[in-house]
Order: sequence, then structure tokens, then C-alpha cells
Amino acid sequence: MLELTVDLPRPVGAGALTAALRDAVASGRLCGRTPLPSTRALAADLGVSRGVVVEAYERLIAEGRLVARRGAGTMVAEAAAVSWEPPPAPESVAPTRRPLRPGVPNLGLFPHAAWRRASDAALTTMADADLDYPDPAGAHRLRAQLAAYLGRVRGARTDPGTLWVTAGAAQAFALLARALLDAGIPRIGMEDPGSPSIRDHFVTCGLTPVPIAVDDAGLRVTALASSGVRAVFVTPAHQFPTGVVLGPERREALVRWARETGGLIVEDDYDAEFRYDRDPVGCVQGIAPDVTVLVGSVSKVLAPALRLGWLCAPRALVPRIVAARGTLDIGNSVLPQLALAELLSSGAYDQHARRARRAYRARRDAVVAAVRRHLPGAEITGVAAGLHLVVRFPDTVDDRAVDDRAVDDRAVDDRAVVALAEAAGLGPMALSATFCGPGGTAGLILGYAGHSPDQLGTAVERLARVMPPPWR
Repeated sequence: MLELTVDLPRPVGAGALTAALRDAVASGRLCGRTPLPSTRALAADLGVSRGVVVEAYERLIAEGRLVARRGAGTMVAEAAAVSWEPPPAPESVAPTRRPLRPGVPNLGLFPHAAWRRASDAALTTMADADLDYPDPAGAHRLRAQLAAYLGRVRGARTDPGTLWVTAGAAQAFALLARALLDAGIPRIGMEDPGSPSIRDHFVTCGLTPVPIAVDDAGLRVTALASSGVRAVFVTPAHQFPTGVVLGPERREALVRWARETGGLIVEDDYDAEFRYDRDPVGCVQGIAPDVTVLVGSVSKVLAPALRLGWLCAPRALVPRIVAARGTLDIGNSVLPQLALAELLSSGAYDQHARRARRAYRARRDAVVAAVRRHLPGAEITGVAAGLHLVVRFPDTVDDRAVDDRAVDDRAVDDRAVVALAEAAGLGPMALSATFCGPGGTAGLILGYAGHSPDQLGTAVERLARVMPPPWR
């Protein structure tokens, strides 16, 4: 039954009801083609005779504000209603479908049928109690499935009691920031280069980032030790943006630093499921659960819009996480959590990850081939895993690689190139923008997950056209 809220003086007459409906239509509160309740239903809701509503409707139909059709009822006339259009999106919102944009999976690969089956199974098996206010830590069924999955696929050592379900990794980082501040830890070491968005997120949450240099072996633990920080953010399985892996010796040194100083390792396991030319790399949390917080999400495997992530914390940090969660909200939506639990338990999540891995390998190969063809002499790194690669433009190149053209200046302003690329409808990221300070290494971060191999080849060709000499 249709419902309608009308503010009317008492007693209600046909004139007052007509005026109230006329004002609702004129103001746009009742939009064109909005169906109205039947005369009998509205009369019952307002506590008036049906004749009052019939008379009001007839007056407004005569005025052209309402229309009545046999079998369709009464509705607001399109011409009578105030037209409304949504405001334009702010110019600062970047398009999400630009080729070469890093950080986004192939949204067209989302397993619609598997997710529908998992959702149906969750609705069928859920208890009435599951619809109560949720456990702030997340649905126990999902936490149990995540603990098993992370142990099996990532080598993690966790259990439902030390695992929280979050609204993506962003909420996990916000929770962690509150816990660190509560523990008297206002500074956090950040990989340099590293993720600007996560760095800014920590700043917004009240932490002070401290840059820690990264080299070809990952985070420089000697620099970390001399920084004086008591917490550090790392991406050891696939460093963002360089793609390097934190090797065994560096991992041992990092864990030793944490245990000797009482420090905390914050491990972002953002795209570790995707590897192509190397063996799997387990998470640091698996070898040091007492000093490591593991953060992950389904944003890269499934889709960012699901807003499903997790945080695995050392037991000593659990009370602070509980307190932080209590000040943030009372929990996340349960239905998507139960659907994800079904997807994990059925094996459909693993099956989808394997399918996506095969697709992304082909897309990576297409970008590598296109860069070699259209940007000869450029250096390509970070290709063994993940959803992006890095293209650098060294100061010295083989002149034959650029068709024997005269080369006076090989320096590349990567931010200027990105601006030109964005104007051409592309979405690469400037490597220098990932450094904490000015003067970072120039290069381009190219994402390849979101488009087909043919589209990526065309995108790299368009990118080459906006490059400065001798690279175009």
C-alpha cells in the first residue's frame, strides 16, 4: 500500500487537503509520476471521509496537477511537478574507468552468479539473531572463515578472537590509528616511496608519518631503527609502488626491531593473491603474530564497493582495538559478511581469484609489450605480481632505442606527463608523487587490471604521444 505524509490542520476539509497537496507538488516534494495512495487508503490514514479525498483529487486533476488512469490509479502529472536534476559531480572526483589507472581490479570480472548464490544461501541459513545489532568485531561465521583462509593462503596465524571485520582497509587503518594514539604512539614510519592516500589517511586520523627509505630489497630496517618510531607501515609481499618483496633477512631484521623496541609492524596485504612469475610470499604476521597487525580486504579480488576488509591484531593490542571500535560505530552490515563467508566456505572465492590471476597475467603481458614497443628504452619494474607496474625513464639510454634521434634532454617531468595523460583520458600515476618529499624518482605507475589487453595496448600508444622527446 502506498503511503503519503501530509501535514494538515484539524479538522481536515477538502480545501485544506487540496492546498497541502498542491504545495507538495509545487515545491517538488511530490515529483512527476509519483503514485498517490488510493482515496480509501489516504482517507483512512488521515481519519477523514473518503469524500474529502475524492474532492481534493478531483480539484487537482482539474488543475492539471494530478492525472488519473483506469487501472493505474492517481499520480502527479509530469508537467505540474518541479523538475529536479542531481547536481554535477565535483570536478575533483576522478573518473574511475580510465585506462592505466592503478589500484582498481577488473570490475567486469566480479562473480555475479557466485555472489548471488552466496547471498541466497546466507539469507536461507541465517538465524533471526543475525538481524540484531551486529557484533562490533564482525559476524563470527565470517571471522572463522577468514581465519582459515588467511592461514591457508597467506600463512597467517590468527583466530576469530583476534580478527575484526571492517569497512575495507580504510576503516582498519582508522581503528589502528585510534589504538596507537591511545597507546601513546603518535608517529608511524611509512615506506618512502609509498601510498600517498594511506599516508594522508593516517594524518587525518591524527598520526604523524615518518618517511623510511625503501631500496631494491624493501624497507631499510637500519633507517627504521634510527628513526625512533614505535610503529611502522609496510607492504612486504608487494611493496607499493616499486613491487619489490621484503626478503627473509629484512623480515628477520624487522621482526627483531619490533621485539627489541616494543614496536608494532602494520602489514598491508593489499594485493598478495596476484603473482605471476614468482613463488607465493607469506605474510610477516605468520612469523611474528605477537608484534604484527595484518590488514587486508576483498577490494582487489572482488570489488572495492563491497567495503569488506579485516584487521588481525596481536593479543596485547586487542583491548585497545575493542575500545577504538566502540568509539567508531556499532558494527558493519551483516548480510554482505555472511555472503562472503559462504563464498569462502564454498571455494568460490578461491576459484574466482585463480580466474582473475589468469586474466591479469595476460593484461600485464600486454602492457609490458606495449611499453617496449611504444616507449623503447624505458625501464619496466615490478612486473612479477600485483595489478600495476612501474615505468622509469633513465637519464642515459641507447640512442638506437629511440630511432637514432638527437637527444638533448632525457629528463621527464612525470607529473606533467600525468596531467597530459589525464587530458587524453588516461589514468597513470606519477612515481614522484609517492615520495614523502620533493625530488623523488620520476616514473609512471601503470595499472593494468581494469581493461582488456587490446584496450591497454591502445592506451600505452596514446600515453607515448604525450611523452616528451625522445620518449615519443
